[in-house]
Amino acid sequence: MNVVIEHLNWRGEGVGEGQIFCNVLAGETIDSTTGHVVRASPERIATFCKYFEKCGGCQLQHWQADPYQRWKKNLITTALVKRGIEATVSQLIDAHGTGRRRVSLHVRRKDGVVTAGFMAARSHELVDIDQCPVLAPALANATDIARKFGAKLGDCDVSLTTADNGLDVSIKAERKIADEQMPKLAALVSELNLLRLTINGDMVATHGVPAIAIGRGLVQLPPGSFLQATKLGEEALASLVLASLGKSKFVADLFCGIGPFAFRIAEQAKVLAVDSDKPAIAALAQAVRLGTGLKPLKAEVRDLMREPVVAIELKEFDAVVFDPPRAGAEAQARQLAKSSVKTVVAVSCDPASFARDAEILMNGGYKLKSLTAVDQFKYTSHVEIVAAFSR
Repeated sequence: MNVVIEHLNWRGEGVGEGQIFCNVLAGETIDSTTGHVVRASPERIATFCKYFEKCGGCQLQHWQADPYQRWKKNLITTALVKRGIEATVSQLIDAHGTGRRRVSLHVRRKDGVVTAGFMAARSHELVDIDQCPVLAPALANATDIARKFGAKLGDCDVSLTTADNGLDVSIKAERKIADEQMPKLAALVSELNLLRLTINGDMVATHGVPAIAIGRGLVQLPPGSFLQATKLGEEALASLVLASLGKSKFVADLFCGIGPFAFRIAEQAKVLAVDSDKPAIAALAQAVRLGTGLKPLKAEVRDLMREPVVAIELKEFDAVVFDPPRAGAEAQARQLAKSSVKTVVAVSCDPASFARDAEILMNGGYKLKSLTAVDQFKYTSHVEIVAAFSR
């Protein structure tokens, strides 16, 4: 039985007659038994990855650039419309750059064979890959590295991050096996020329501290530290944030992480940087102590989900930036809505939670002044948002 794909859902999956299909486009005719395309869309293009129809990492390599970009911007406007907000996304910035600088790989061992890769779409089946073309060049051998650890540890998850000075590896594995293999794992770190290896949060070996430059700061990365997916993505988001702040003199950077915005803002304004991640705040504070040419930058540990910065505390700031996890910043947005802060810049990786927080701010008297999308998870349904609000 043939099915015509009516539209793509927010995950980038095709929907037709109540069924869901992967790697298809709106208007295409699909054999519902095999999932094969019977009649292709004129918007379909050749893909560059041999694993595209197997691996669940990228959903949209097969789509022409213009309709893909329109669809991605529409993810944001549709979420806003559901909240009664009419807005236009000014542009979608391509921030793929040289590729993603971090990756998490699943490693599984069966019958003596070690495989490493990503799970297939809508499946728990591991797709073994030799190389991922959307990763930065420094991660070209990521799956080989993961398999070498898998040979020692068995089933595990291996995360690799590209720092400015080398590779950082963090692994989740069965603790008993990790303890037994500790000497061999330390030797493997030297063999692979890695900077650092942590397993289940514990340091195994280090040949140097992974670090990245952020503005005028040099931040030593805590194990498992969060980074924006691409270097260009971080720079694009920071540029939009700075442009939205204008001549603000005292800025609160909430959910600041290791400081991708805070360090850049501190080149022109006084900053209070707040996050619940203690290692991230410690790394930020250390970089501040060693940095030069910055306005006062104070780092503070605080769980903003449970203890948001309240309206009376916000009186001293003329601008606030917040970049929360995917769940958004509802509690903090409610306090901002009660405040007199003139400028609020919201950064988000989830259109739905962003729309909720935007509605809260606008109900509190803010106007949405600008809305820009950043595409650092290119070929997927993920999109970053930078929005400026003002009173």
